[in-house]
Amino acid sequence: MAFLLQVQDLSKAFPGVQALDRVRLDIEPGKVHAVIGENGAGKSTLMNVLIGLHQPDDGELRFKGRTITVQNPHEALKLGISMIHQELMPLQDMTVAENIFLGREPASRWMGWLDRTAMRRDAGELLRKLDVPLSPQRRMRGLSLAEMQTVEIAKALAYQADLIIMDEPTSAISDREVERLFSAIRDLKKQGVAVVYISHKLDEIFEICDTVTVLRDGQYIGTYDIGELNIDRMISLMVGRELKETFPTGDSRRDDVVLSVSGLTRTGKFKDVSFEARRGEILGIAGLMGAGRTEVLSAIYGLEPFDAGEISVHGNPVRINHPSEAIRNGLAMVTEDRKEYGLVLNMAVKHNVTLTILRKICRAGFIDRAEEDRTADRSIRDLSIKISNRNQTAASLSGGNQQKIVLAKALLTEPEVLLLDEPTRGIDISAKAEVYKLISQLAEAGKAVVLVSSELQELLSLSDRILVMREGEITAEFEGRKATQEEIMKVAVPVAV
Repeated sequence: MAFLLQVQDLSKAFPGVQALDRVRLDIEPGKVHAVIGENGAGKSTLMNVLIGLHQPDDGELRFKGRTITVQNPHEALKLGISMIHQELMPLQDMTVAENIFLGREPASRWMGWLDRTAMRRDAGELLRKLDVPLSPQRRMRGLSLAEMQTVEIAKALAYQADLIIMDEPTSAISDREVERLFSAIRDLKKQGVAVVYISHKLDEIFEICDTVTVLRDGQYIGTYDIGELNIDRMISLMVGRELKETFPTGDSRRDDVVLSVSGLTRTGKFKDVSFEARRGEILGIAGLMGAGRTEVLSAIYGLEPFDAGEISVHGNPVRINHPSEAIRNGLAMVTEDRKEYGLVLNMAVKHNVTLTILRKICRAGFIDRAEEDRTADRSIRDLSIKISNRNQTAASLSGGNQQKIVLAKALLTEPEVLLLDEPTRGIDISAKAEVYKLISQLAEAGKAVVLVSSELQELLSLSDRILVMREGEITAEFEGRKATQEEIMKVAVPVAV
């Protein structure tokens, strides 16, 4: 069998951590090969070695039959290896087309000047292939996280590489956009392109992948044909144990309304949005990319303005123009992009945890370091955040533990309403189970939880009620555990005119 890529006994260590320990990986052309494991298993480190962001300490890489050394991502691209990164890195003040063709901009035949017309045309063709209604001329700064992710997917396709690494490519996009991506992947397979697919969404692995390699704690566990596995065995291989009761069950709803939104409108984003969230309730909001879910939560929390409508807390109208005003009124929010809005990555864990309550831990204008340590330690213990010590940086933690820090920071404000936007984006199955348990516990404690998620199974399993948004408007409401994915999708997909 002729492999496109072979990784043999690859090892990589960082100070205090053996990230990879004699890892193997064999990739065939025209196949989709999943690499799975918990956060911290070594998946991202392995991919970063393949594209030249890290240099291995030991082992061998063979590509198209010859041994290679990849010094940087530019060399990887020249070899025919491209990657869609989980953590997006767009150039915010450039257009969609400019980001897609960055470093490979088409030039005019005669003068060698930048051919913007050709660039916009080619970018538009790529976006149409993905069935994404996005103008190539829009600035990246104005896009949602999901839209930015589709631009990264288009960018990877534009390289026409022999091997495309996709690291959590669907973490911020809805089921409909996932199907578009899968259609593009199937086209790539027909062209002989190999795809390395990394995802914590195990149902996607079964739908699109041919082969699965499992990593655990930086070590190679095994490679399997997809037909050899089921979800239970896959989870057991990843975590080394069975994982029971992923979704907690229960209904803690009470009659008293905590948050009421009436006629909320922002021109071009959402229109006449009205709903109530009750004490002890998990209220889910479903919808496709661009439906307005994130924008509504951001407006309620004071991150974005709105043009009309009213927000009430415990029946009292409030005007929230800034997150600090939301916090004073008993609201807290976990944003969809934790690294952009939820964390200061180069700061210590304890500083990140206590950022929202600095006034409470200050004495005579100075931070009480002992109180800060006690508060951080309590949150770390309560949320089971896995760290070596409170002084390590947030950047050094896995995605699941970073997400727990964002949740801890929100909970320290003692909110009555918790707005959660994609709270399990990019975290592994066991970390998800812990977040699900925490969300259910918060509802049981009487919090009103508003949950936006692109994972319909997540919404259906956790929510007491589900609102569906389409093109900026609420189109339907369902009882959470009685609805089906098909019913939700029927009212989420835009109606053709």
